[in-house]
Amino acid sequence: MRFGYWMPVFGGWLRNVPDEGMEATWDYAKRIAQASERWGYDLSLIAELNLNDIKGVEQPALDAWSTAAALAAVTETLELMVAVRPNFHHPALFAKAAANIDRIAGGRLALNVVSSWWADEAKQYGLQFDQHDDRYARTSEWLDVVDGLWTQERFSFDGRFYQTQDAICSPKPAKRPTVYAGGESDKAKAMIVAQCDAYVMHGDPAEAIAPKIADMAAQREAAGGPPMQYGMAAYAIVRDSEAEAKRELERITTVDVLPAGYANFDQWLSGTQLERELKVQEYSVSNRGLRPNLVGTPEQLKERIAEYEAAGLDLLLLQMSPQLEEMERFSAQVMH
Repeated sequence: MRFGYWMPVFGGWLRNVPDEGMEATWDYAKRIAQASERWGYDLSLIAELNLNDIKGVEQPALDAWSTAAALAAVTETLELMVAVRPNFHHPALFAKAAANIDRIAGGRLALNVVSSWWADEAKQYGLQFDQHDDRYARTSEWLDVVDGLWTQERFSFDGRFYQTQDAICSPKPAKRPTVYAGGESDKAKAMIVAQCDAYVMHGDPAEAIAPKIADMAAQREAAGGPPMQYGMAAYAIVRDSEAEAKRELERITTVDVLPAGYANFDQWLSGTQLERELKVQEYSVSNRGLRPNLVGTPEQLKERIAEYEAAGLDLLLLQMSPQLEEMERFSAQVMH
């Protein structure tokens, strides 16, 4: 298993805890990246949103790609998996900039290609926002252009969304960046099978992840492509006892005052107690991070991680809070 983590570009991951002691600053990002290399982490996922989805839209959020370029210069081994939303980046200009960042990193850049979901953000910034199927049609063309510029001396393309004429991208990446992508629709999966190297998923129990991996692997094999990698988001709490871990879980999921983001949860409020508890957890931590139940003692977490490995998972994309302290603990007690 490879161990990755989300760079806290939003100042934390907990919607119910206002101050997690991890500011959205370059200094904190640099400290985490450099420490994570010492602790043995393999990868950092740097999310791309111009607005802060976790702490509220008026709170600061670091820009993904300028942060990635800076981290490339101050790290040595960490794979930098940077989210990119095709409708916000012209592919030819992106290919040029990303190739340069990969050179700075010595071949450690990877892409997390994300088809945008936040219409209000796009409207605020005056950016193109596509409906669902058009998103994947655009992303497919976008990937063709980026890959063409990275692999050919001159690249011409005449598509529905993008055109290039004998375009040159030099220098090229030190090595072709791994392309990760996620999505649960048929169109998303078809694009990933055809054009990407790795499939990343929201958190789920191992018994739910196993058939997803088996399905994508079968599609990939049928398409004649090489085997893919598989990653999953998860929020981790490791403590010396299960009771301690559960107390921390209760702390981060307890809602004393409903935040503004709960305004649309009228139906939820009238649901069963179990439904309420599940939806509190879904809201408390993004990307379904609590579903994998990486909450407990080191031995319990090691057992659950082994179940994911048996299901075919290669990479865990972890969120923790406060990040520096919890990542060091997780490394010492679970990874080593």
